[in-house]
Amino acid sequence: MTILPAIDLKDGKAVRLSKGIMESAKIYSDEPWQVAKRFEELGSEWLHLVDLNGAFAGKPENLEQIKKIRENCNLKMELGGGIRDEETIKMYLDLGVDRLILGSVAVKDPEFVKTMAAKYPIVVGIDAIDGMVAVEGWAEMSEMRATDLAREFADAGVEAIICTDVGRDGMLSGVNVDFTMEIAKACGLDTIASGGLKDIGDIHKLIDAGAYGTIIGKAFYEGTLDLQKAFEIAKQQ
Repeated sequence: MTILPAIDLKDGKAVRLSKGIMESAKIYSDEPWQVAKRFEELGSEWLHLVDLNGAFAGKPENLEQIKKIRENCNLKMELGGGIRDEETIKMYLDLGVDRLILGSVAVKDPEFVKTMAAKYPIVVGIDAIDGMVAVEGWAEMSEMRATDLAREFADAGVEAIICTDVGRDGMLSGVNVDFTMEIAKACGLDTIASGGLKDIGDIHKLIDAGAYGTIIGKAFYEGTLDLQKAFEIAKQQ
């Protein structure tokens, strides 16, 4: 199983939110690149990076920190938050980001996402509240079921689906395994669980369910999960 530790960027700092609420941001580092370096030292291969300001603004807002992270670590990087056009995709790829996450635009313009996925390494981010898709940094609710959106991209050439249970995100309440596997079944693609992962027990649950991967955020920052041990368990599978 693939584990992707996360850095969420807000105002140039590494933060974590609770349930996606910007006002809940807790700062964990003024130098996010140092956190990325730590993930690398612990054995990570990937970094999941989110420009929170960008997700709300609809354009890149933490570019300097993203550049600094890229310059200081050798991790493969996936990045989301405010990516709405091809120029931004190309700009990030030129910076050395390995793949881009398209979220809100996947709901509003799925044909654009399919076109981009045919040309570039694209991941679709599906963020859901009670099974319904949330957009614009989770500030708005759509009228689309998450499973229906996942099905939309089944044969679109996207590299993976990241599914986030917004209600659990940053709450350390346990990962939503059932939701993850529903999304995986709907799309038939590599599906990455996000939101609520608390401890090693959650890692085992995802492995037992056959999940492709998971994102780890607050569990690392708050010390409820031994990240190095999680990597070791995941690599044994």
